Amino acid sequence: MNLAEFSIAAVIPAYNVEQDLESVLRGLPPYIEHIIVVEDASPDASGEVAAAVAKNDGRIILVRHTKNQGVGGAMVSGFRKALELGAQVVVKLDGDGQMDPKHIPALVTPLIQGKADFVKGNRFRDFQALQQMPFVRRVGNLGLSFLTKAATGYWNIFDPTNGFFAVRAEVLDQLPLDKIDRRYFFETSMLANLYLLGALVMDVPIPARYGNETSNLSIRRTLIEFPAKLLATFFRRILLKYYIYDFSMMSLYLMFGIPLLLFGGTFGAIKWIQYASRNIPAPTGTVMLPTLSVILGIQILLSAIEIDINSMPRKPLTEPLESP
Repeated sequence: MNLAEFSIAAVIPAYNVEQDLESVLRGLPPYIEHIIVVEDASPDASGEVAAAVAKNDGRIILVRHTKNQGVGGAMVSGFRKALELGAQVVVKLDGDGQMDPKHIPALVTPLIQGKADFVKGNRFRDFQALQQMPFVRRVGNLGLSFLTKAATGYWNIFDPTNGFFAVRAEVLDQLPLDKIDRRYFFETSMLANLYLLGALVMDVPIPARYGNETSNLSIRRTLIEFPAKLLATFFRRILLKYYIYDFSMMSLYLMFGIPLLLFGGTFGAIKWIQYASRNIPAPTGTVMLPTLSVILGIQILLSAIEIDINSMPRKPLTEPLESP
């Protein structure tokens, strides 16, 4: 497949990447038609580096923010510019050199062939490359991956926080870009909105490259902000998917399973404390009622989880691309 026949745009958010940005820009393959660098009010010379390289590469378009908007804000500006330029496929890369451009074909080919609407890299498929990932990042990404699966509904993907991805322009144009998170919750926020569209998301194994770059993501901020945002994303998805857009057995399972589990757990704990404080055994009926409620609630919720897993989008929204 000749990728040069298609209009592919690369969006690169640039913040504190002056040391690596030039090599990233010069390393992008010639089939990339547009290179959109979004300088997000960076305190270093990232914008100047991009402008200097652009003098010898007409593909580079520099977008500057007067105020820092975060990686999500930078990507939204880049997405809008890519759509304005008429790109068919949009690829996101970081400006710090962690993402090897040689893997771009693995991301864009399924999109061009109409096999997926959104393709993202998975750093956990290559064990040797995974060993290069800093230990803290490895543990954090494993935990975030599971929570993100539950929050977004894409149970089939791993490493959902990986920022190396590509998306079809038609799908990107349908996303409510104003509602995409502007900070480091950006990837998860985007997946959550893709799920509500019914977009097919595909994983491809792509190892990351780790050097001496410093991550701008604060671990403390992640631990404080991400759990609340993941919980809000989960409840929003369940409400919209199973109570606003549709009403199914999943809706009923949740309506009965959660109250049964809460009643059994609460009632059982109260009665256990009451009888334990009196040092007398609880009646059989008092023991069986919360026990059966908890068991039944768990069984119903397990059925609900199975339905949710089987409800993932399985058919792409887009057709195979034709060269412009």
